[in-house]
Amino acid sequence: MNHTAAKNDSGETGLPKVLLVGNPNVGKSVTFGYLTGSYVTVSNYPGTTVEVSRGKATINKKLSLIIDTPGVNSLLPMSEDEEVTRNILLDEHHDSIVQVADAKNLKRSLTISLQLAEMGLSFLLDLNLYDEALSRGISIDTKRLSEILGVDAFTTVATRRQGMDKLLKAIEKPRISGFQMDYGVRIEESLAHLEELLPESYISKRSIALMVLAGDATLTDWLHEKLSPAELERVEVIRRQAEVELRQPVSYLINRQRSAEIDKIVDEVYSVSDTVRGGFRNWLGNMMMHPVWGVPFLFAVLAIMYLFVGVLGAGTMVDFLETQFFDRYITPWSTKLADAFIPFEIIRDFLVGEYGLITMALSYAIAIVFPVVGTFFIAFSILEDSGYLPRLAVMVNKIFRLMGLNGKAVLPMVLGLGCDTMATMTTRILDTKKDRIIVTLLLALGVPCSAQLGVILGMLGGISFNALLFWVGTVSGVLFLVGYLSAKVLPGDASDFIYELPPVRLPHMKNIFFKTIARIDWYMREAVPLFILGTLTLFVLDKLNALVLIEKIASPLIVTFLGLPEKAAEAFLIGFLRRDYGAAGLYALQRDGLLDPLQTVVSLVTMTLFIPCIANLFMIVKERGIKTAFWITAFILPFALLVGGVVNFVLRATGVDFK
Repeated sequence: MNHTAAKNDSGETGLPKVLLVGNPNVGKSVTFGYLTGSYVTVSNYPGTTVEVSRGKATINKKLSLIIDTPGVNSLLPMSEDEEVTRNILLDEHHDSIVQVADAKNLKRSLTISLQLAEMGLSFLLDLNLYDEALSRGISIDTKRLSEILGVDAFTTVATRRQGMDKLLKAIEKPRISGFQMDYGVRIEESLAHLEELLPESYISKRSIALMVLAGDATLTDWLHEKLSPAELERVEVIRRQAEVELRQPVSYLINRQRSAEIDKIVDEVYSVSDTVRGGFRNWLGNMMMHPVWGVPFLFAVLAIMYLFVGVLGAGTMVDFLETQFFDRYITPWSTKLADAFIPFEIIRDFLVGEYGLITMALSYAIAIVFPVVGTFFIAFSILEDSGYLPRLAVMVNKIFRLMGLNGKAVLPMVLGLGCDTMATMTTRILDTKKDRIIVTLLLALGVPCSAQLGVILGMLGGISFNALLFWVGTVSGVLFLVGYLSAKVLPGDASDFIYELPPVRLPHMKNIFFKTIARIDWYMREAVPLFILGTLTLFVLDKLNALVLIEKIASPLIVTFLGLPEKAAEAFLIGFLRRDYGAAGLYALQRDGLLDPLQTVVSLVTMTLFIPCIANLFMIVKERGIKTAFWITAFILPFALLVGGVVNFVLRATGVDFK
């Protein structure tokens, strides 16, 4: 098999399409990488923030387009990811569909298999992670499973390329499943009536009718485009009549019947031996998510990440790239070339001035943020591949429930300790719009990036441990309060916490490499342009003298309400440009003796809660929209100053001394 990179969408028309579908954490991305190589295009599905990856591969001497869909638990959408995957099946023709499944969780995987069968689509079943199934004493009769479903079923270990040759040969000739369930007389009657009204599509009318009966609201727009008002009314009448006569939600009855069929299939093809290997790994996995014993694991992970990301990435690597590379070579050479060949001062300033494209935007994006997010990407990939992150989500689920969220929210929050800009984009993994907005708000409000965190810890460490505890307690308390109130104010129900727990395993270096490369590619394509746009904005504001005006307006508030020296206003303004620069400005004031311990604590609490840096702000606009970004910023700015003022008043009134 030869790999061919897909650089753009041109030339894709007419190519056979192979679609990868499956649950989260089943090795679908590894399979996609094996088929396409490491170079792919990643783009948002139209009208959504969900990414879909595409790549080209020569399979069995034929060039094909491979499409990797978001991981789903059902094709009856409950999240934006599931809606996108369903819509791809609904609106696009595919020559072959590969359902990548987790062999050790056959019951969950068969939910999608039965739905694909009902859609009348040709597909094959790839039972991946079969080595992990065997380690748990699990065996699957793939021959019998193929007979029941009417499609080819294979066992693979994608990370080791085991079984992939058979899979590749079968991709060309997928079979349409003849498996069909009987949902009972009343539901079958409704399905028959609906099929007469529904339009043709790339999936069967029966499957669309099942979605309608189940009350799939995400199908409403599609139906409005395809049907007349009279037909729509008739569809709704049929659905309501079925609901009334059955006296139970039809979605519940459909799912119950599917579950019963899946149980029958599993009983016939799935077995577990009495002797199960891997006892220590199971024990370790349970300890990692234990409400008590999981805490030491968390502290150990955070300590290692701090050393790797905070010390090596934000310290050693940033220092090298900034002082030895940019300050010694890139900036001086760029300045000399600009002075020699560019006669216009404004253009020189735009390139190499205080808010220059090279001296600020690229210096910030490459020399300062890139080492931090690069090391964080490596650490995150290791945690992800080891199976620790899902267990962390389980461990903290009850805590996040207090904020109206679930354990999944911990993943972007942890990523925020590396870079809030990147973490904001990963809120896409959350199931509901409400969850994504709340976590975006919390990231912007009180999760310091590693570069800023390093400066903060250094300043507080120079005062006392009590100062550090007060800062941690205040910021954490504010995050919980804002999260709790946001969950009450924002419309929408709390999302369910359904998370697949992969086994604890040693990370594969190849997986870590490709995941890190893919995330770095995202950073270069998505985040770096935002740094450039942010710098351009500051350049324009500087030329209009708006920055000086903002600083003068803010100074009285900083001095009278926060009790800080006037020069602190400049640090807060710079903090909007770069969070760590804002903290560094406060560090300079502390070093020069202009901040006493109490003022240091007040300033750091306020700076941590201050408005997001300009790159993060543009990412919020990109992900959540300009209206949401405006309201988040409009809330955070006065709220951060209010909290800082209250802290200043309380500390002075109580006479707290952090010395």
